[in-house]
Amino acid sequence: MITMPKVEIVANENGPNLVMVDGKAVAALCRCGHSKSKPNCDGSHRTSGFTSPRAVVNVLT
Repeated sequence: MITMPKVEIVANENGPNLVMVDGKAVAALCRCGHSKSKPNCDGSHRTSGFTSPRAVVNVLT
């Protein structure tokens, strides 16, 4: 039987969206809009004043 990986998107409080696969972060995606390397996070949220609550989305595979 093939086991599917657990995939979830974690929107960190005041930070990027983390793409998590089996509990490991595989990508950090910008959600503040200030990153110079979009769609990836470059840490610009720290100096831009970006605020947003934490949220978790489980992805069905």
